[in-house]
Amino acid sequence: MSSDVLRPARGPVVLEGLPVSEGIDVGRARQVRWEVPQAPHEVVGPAGRDRELERFREALAWAKRRLQKTKAATAARLGAVEARIFDPQILMLDDPQVVEGTRRYIAENRLTAARAFDWRTLELKERWAQTSHPMVLDRLNDLDDLKLRVLGRLTGLPDPWELGRSAGLVVVARDLTPSFAVRLDPAQIAAVVTQEGTRSAHWAILLRALRIPAVAGLAGLFEKVRDGVEVVVDGRAGWVMASPGAAEKRRFERRRSALAGLGREMAALAGQESATRDEERIVLRANLDLPDEAPAAREHGAEGVGLFRTEFLAVGRTTAPGEEEQYRAYRTVVETFPDHAVVARTFDLGGDKFPLFLRMPTEKNPFLGRRGVRICLDEPELFATQLRALLRAAAHGDLRIMLPVVNTSGEVEAVRELLEKAAGQLREEGVAFDPSVKLGITVETPASALNAARLASHVDFFSIGTNDLIQYTLAVDRNCAHLSGLFDPFHPAVVHQVSAVVDAARSAGIEASACGEMAASPLGAVLLLGLDVGVLSVAWPSLPEIKKLVLGLRLSDAREAAARVRKAPNRAAAEAALTQVLIDAPEYRPFAPGP
Repeated sequence: MSSDVLRPARGPVVLEGLPVSEGIDVGRARQVRWEVPQAPHEVVGPAGRDRELERFREALAWAKRRLQKTKAATAARLGAVEARIFDPQILMLDDPQVVEGTRRYIAENRLTAARAFDWRTLELKERWAQTSHPMVLDRLNDLDDLKLRVLGRLTGLPDPWELGRSAGLVVVARDLTPSFAVRLDPAQIAAVVTQEGTRSAHWAILLRALRIPAVAGLAGLFEKVRDGVEVVVDGRAGWVMASPGAAEKRRFERRRSALAGLGREMAALAGQESATRDEERIVLRANLDLPDEAPAAREHGAEGVGLFRTEFLAVGRTTAPGEEEQYRAYRTVVETFPDHAVVARTFDLGGDKFPLFLRMPTEKNPFLGRRGVRICLDEPELFATQLRALLRAAAHGDLRIMLPVVNTSGEVEAVRELLEKAAGQLREEGVAFDPSVKLGITVETPASALNAARLASHVDFFSIGTNDLIQYTLAVDRNCAHLSGLFDPFHPAVVHQVSAVVDAARSAGIEASACGEMAASPLGAVLLLGLDVGVLSVAWPSLPEIKKLVLGLRLSDAREAAARVRKAPNRAAAEAALTQVLIDAPEYRPFAPGP
């Protein structure tokens, strides 16, 4: 499916983009056409130069106070981790590149403070944009946010984000800024849709914390979603429908009612054993972005954590996280699940996640460059600190360590050596830790999937990262909305590799789980179960729906469907085989989001 209009011009308009924040809601579109202003070219006389320097100093001080206030309010409302999103902007206010460059233009070129700051930030934006690192998107977004704030102070510009008091709004924007996102009130804002942005953007993290549904990467958004039209947004499926007709509204209401019903059933579902109708036990774990999500995951019935992303401790910071800070974060999650496994993935940096304290070389394709375990092994001091913290947290429960982007057994053995060294240090220091912690890998490249039989003898478990496995197998960027129709989780090459990983794990007597978005999709979950992946880890809001799916189907039917998928001539045939399993499940009814 592409992001083109899928209906006649007078009917509903359906766009498909990138899921950013889960949830489904409907509201009226409110276009927010904001642009970073350009200050007029003005100069001052010699007498006015000192005045402009003082105005610039005052604007920076004012902006810093406002940002610190915003950070404190965010910490109180959402938590300390989310509040750190504003640190890069605060640091920019003291960055010599920003400050001294602007002061020089005022002093030497006698520009006004507004024009000098505008000129300097345009230069920095042009320079930063020359690199290919996806992290630059966030850095440029932070610079735009800061520029809006400082130029607004210097020129008296009105707030471009004023939305009034109307409720039930769907914000339609080119992009968002963190400062705007954190101001949104879920009681007023039904959802957010943007033309640009990714799931890892700072504003996207804040929207997830606020539980506001959002979809990004929607090409042609402003032309296809006009001001005031009714809009349905599904932040989990990544689709948007403008001007829904009566039939589409009924389907939306059924979907929303089903999800609301699951919410009401959550307590009952959470307490039920996760087993299929033919009494096959399935383990359902949660994916966590932040430690604060652990209690909600437990309430939603998670049997532990299958993917605890630890990058929140590093991304957006200018200094590496310390051992104590990491230990407390890991221990919090482990103690939330005293009777279940917690799988913590070591820093999966690189690709679209670069902390400011790592000086990364420019790479033409960072997703194929230094990322995952490669960076961990290249940065032994950073990695050793994390391993020490993980070993200590493992003393409080069943914490397991998972390595990202592993292709060879040599990488695993190199990590084991570092792990043994960290354990030896803790032993000498008399610090409590678990020496028997399990070490596993995410299988997310064709190399690791096809090499699974050999890798299985070096690890304690596999976790199939379906997002990257599909992306790398099909050479399709999973964040590109234009190529969404080619991102096929049911492609024979993907199915073959998942089967190979499961077979290798079974032969070695180790666990094979799946932790990508495929496991949270009803059809994807059916296929994985049919391929004998007995442990699924999904975003915690999806747990009730996947639990209900498991309770309603027969594993034997899923296995038969998986066999048909192996022989399917195309994606439509594969989806039809899997959909039949859902149709046959007596208490589960799928909702197709398309037109």
